[in-house]
Amino acid sequence: MVFEAAARLQSFTRAAQELNVQQPAVSVAIRRLEEGLGTALFTRSHRQVVLTTAGERLLADVTRAFEQLALSVSSIQQLGQTGYVTLSASTAFNNYWIMPRLADLQQQHPQIDLRLQSSDRDPDIDAENISLAVRQGDGNWLECESALIAPEVIYPVASPRVMAAAVDLRSLPNLLTQRLIHLEEPIRQRPSWRDWFANFSVNTAVPQTGLRLNDYALVLQAAMAGEGFAFGWKHLTDRLIEQGLLAARPEWQWTTGKGFYLIWSKRRPLSDDAQRVKEWLLATAQAEAG
Repeated sequence: MVFEAAARLQSFTRAAQELNVQQPAVSVAIRRLEEGLGTALFTRSHRQVVLTTAGERLLADVTRAFEQLALSVSSIQQLGQTGYVTLSASTAFNNYWIMPRLADLQQQHPQIDLRLQSSDRDPDIDAENISLAVRQGDGNWLECESALIAPEVIYPVASPRVMAAAVDLRSLPNLLTQRLIHLEEPIRQRPSWRDWFANFSVNTAVPQTGLRLNDYALVLQAAMAGEGFAFGWKHLTDRLIEQGLLAARPEWQWTTGKGFYLIWSKRRPLSDDAQRVKEWLLATAQAEAG
């Protein structure tokens, strides 16, 4: 910033006045910059400073950087003023929870411009200007308000054909003999089959064979396609089971103590439309929970 002002004004004195500092501070800053670069940036005269070739090149780059920064700031400010509502969630939640219920939201609030954002991580909702997000955890986040959508309840699911063919599932440990579909998300921590079996005091090593996928939406698609047994997060698979796309063993359910929460920023108020989406989503979840 000191260099840009001095180069643009061709004067250390006027640059100091613009930056509200003393002229020696500008001279020292420029000298240190030149020493760091190992080349002179200005030719100094009694009343004026003139850029050297190196100085002209640096000014061109600095000017472009400042212009890009100004564009970025303007873009972010415009995002904050937009009328749409952003809801960030996993691909699976957007596909299997939001989409089947979206018509109801549109019927109740046709004026709302809702933009679904699928993410393989838990975004910073303030830095990314996200209205609402869905996050798995215990409900306690320093930067966010939260409300429970559904407790985390997990049971085995498979296609009806695979479930019917698994004739030896008289006891839970026998599930170890079946082909398992493993969820291995690269960023977010999620329970594993080993965690699930350990909850039922089955400490036998879980077979490493089977299908491994890094997105839960793909896991559910693979299960419906008959590729094996998968985790069934109850709030996402109940409707698929009702539709006959999956079958489940709900008697083997594990309630982890965590849950899936709707979160929003503590630092900035929700817009009216974001508040309506929040109220609709929580009311829908509560009604379906019974």
